[in-house]
Amino acid sequence: MSNSPLTPGVVADRLPPAAYAENFSDVQPVLDRHEARVAADRCYFCHDAPCMTACPTSIDIPLFIRQIATGTPDAAAKTIFAQNILGGMCARVCPTEQLCEEVCVREVAEGKPVEIGRLQRFATDTLMGKGVHPFTRAAATGKRVAVVGAGPAGLACAHRLAMRGHDVVVFERRAKPGGLNEYGIATYKTPENFAAREVEWLLKIGGITVKTGVELGRDVTLDQLQADYDAVFLGIGLAGVNALRAVGEDLAGVRNAVDFIAELRQSDKAQVAVGRDVVVIGGGMTAVDAAVQSKLLGANSVTMVYRRGKDKMSASVYEQDHATGAGVRIIYGAAPVKVLGSAAVEGVEFAYTHDGPNGLEMGETFTLKADQVFKAIGQTLTAAPIAKDGAKLVKQQGKIWAGGDCAAGGEDLTVTAVAEGRDAAEAIHASLMA
Repeated sequence: MSNSPLTPGVVADRLPPAAYAENFSDVQPVLDRHEARVAADRCYFCHDAPCMTACPTSIDIPLFIRQIATGTPDAAAKTIFAQNILGGMCARVCPTEQLCEEVCVREVAEGKPVEIGRLQRFATDTLMGKGVHPFTRAAATGKRVAVVGAGPAGLACAHRLAMRGHDVVVFERRAKPGGLNEYGIATYKTPENFAAREVEWLLKIGGITVKTGVELGRDVTLDQLQADYDAVFLGIGLAGVNALRAVGEDLAGVRNAVDFIAELRQSDKAQVAVGRDVVVIGGGMTAVDAAVQSKLLGANSVTMVYRRGKDKMSASVYEQDHATGAGVRIIYGAAPVKVLGSAAVEGVEFAYTHDGPNGLEMGETFTLKADQVFKAIGQTLTAAPIAKDGAKLVKQQGKIWAGGDCAAGGEDLTVTAVAEGRDAAEAIHASLMA
């Protein structure tokens, strides 16, 4: 440990090794068998279950919880994976407090929902821990499908297509498959290389070839893919990042939060540099992950600033509370005006905001000291190889399908991307077999 939280500037090695290990350990350990049975016994097993309706992948939640309650977690896992093949990751990162658990009957009546997310993790971890893949391929169809992007949508699509007997080639621009799961989620949510292990497990279905380091438009064209394959699925995600549009955002020390999170996921934590005084601009999950992890790396002060009120933040109240519990300060109702500094960032000037007749209006200004600033104000589609609906791709055009964050409609959630990839695969299968 050559530095400390009080060391000026953007430096690495602010904490002793034991602190890094503790800070980036599993944020919520898996339930043991007894704890899972107790948690499952709280479920009413509703016939017309609102939790199922709230789940983007429509998992039969009452059924899998009943299977846990009766001592058959492997069967519960298969129920989950039948709808969401990335159910292990979703159990860790899905905002259940805004989806299934929010509408749980026990949450509505008592303010304490059935712990659906933790029960899902118990079941999926139990089966995956045995190295068992619960599905087998159908007879070969002789059809070949190209999937561009090895993120949640692409992997879900590839797996379902392989199950249906098609041969799938997945093209991924980065060095590893996994997409957001591998590069874009807080390390403490998915420790022990879970994203990579989940991909390895998923590929046990067979019939899927993954080619990394291949980028659409650079190494392969859409025309080539259409000529060589019977169908194409695009799950290319959102690679672009919105600009602050503030003077000084090109100063040293200002970077995209998604790049910081990706670096942290792929590096020795002690070697990742972080500022003493960190400011994160944004109000979504990326902002929360960047802010919390800055604190866990040893930053002395971390402040998140969001331009609207607490109720407008896309990050859930649970995640906001988690951030403040980790020592992050959150300022609501303020927008960046100017990044201050000469060669490197020294602070950020903000203006308080309020809703006016013509939208958000600026008021009194204030300045936060900062030697590192993370931008987390949303991502954009950098390339649009098929017709667009607004800023995103249409979900189907000819022999091309699209899904996940790059596609129009839906929320930018891992679980939504899985649902869209799975459903696109079924549509492709129907089209190829017609």
